[in-house]
Amino acid sequence: MKKDTHPEYHIINVKMTDGTVVQMKSTWGAEGDQLALDIDPSVHPAWTGGNTRLLDAGGRVSKFKKKYEGLGF
Repeated sequence: MKKDTHPEYHIINVKMTDGTVVQMKSTWGAEGDQLALDIDPSVHPAWTGGNTRLLDAGGRVSKFKKKYEGLGF
């Protein structure tokens, strides 16, 4: 393996949206830097299974469904 091709892997502080700080290893920033997240696993619906609703703006969803109704959607 070539030398000096990989970035430095070090510990940083990651601040979650609720204010908690978690230490993680990363190539971002420098040792001890703090990364503040806008969205994290504690609040994002992809991880929490939140109730998200699809808003049909201008009938786009129904238009799409009608266009492709024969394809098994």
